Amino acid sequence: MRLEKCYFCSSTIYPGHGISFVRNDCKTFRFCRSKCHKAFKMKRNPRKVRWTKAFRKAAGKEMTVDAVYDFEKKRNEPVKYDRELWSNTVRAMKRVAEIKQKREGQFIKNRLKANKEAEAEKDQQEVERNIELIEMPEEAKRLAQQRVAVKARKADAEAASAAE
Repeated sequence: MRLEKCYFCSSTIYPGHGISFVRNDCKTFRFCRSKCHKAFKMKRNPRKVRWTKAFRKAAGKEMTVDAVYDFEKKRNEPVKYDRELWSNTVRAMKRVAEIKQKREGQFIKNRLKANKEAEAEKDQQEVERNIELIEMPEEAKRLAQQRVAVKARKADAEAASAAE
């Protein structure tokens, strides 16, 4: 079972799904859905269409260079069937997927770290700019302390009357 990649959005195309377009020079283009096929026919550039994998890679939102991607390359050499080779390949595929997921997670974390720091700095500046909204004026502080003291005295008096 061969899983193809969509020419436009780079998503996986399973057997029996999608659309094939063959140009006059015998170049075959495979599309996962009509949305991709129509965008191709309208001569849209996948790197400029925001929902495509090509856009995400060009904009730096996904990893582009990593040794893990070498395993996904299409190989056209026929290999003689060997049970041991098959089991090793399946085991390696699982391990590669695990490594890929871990590296992508780290990549995303690093990409978002800069945004978090900028956001924290912006918040800090906003607090400094509007500090008068946060701090209580001196008179309001004094009144709040008096209210707390009065409530404490009442609670002590009730506790003392309840103990008698």
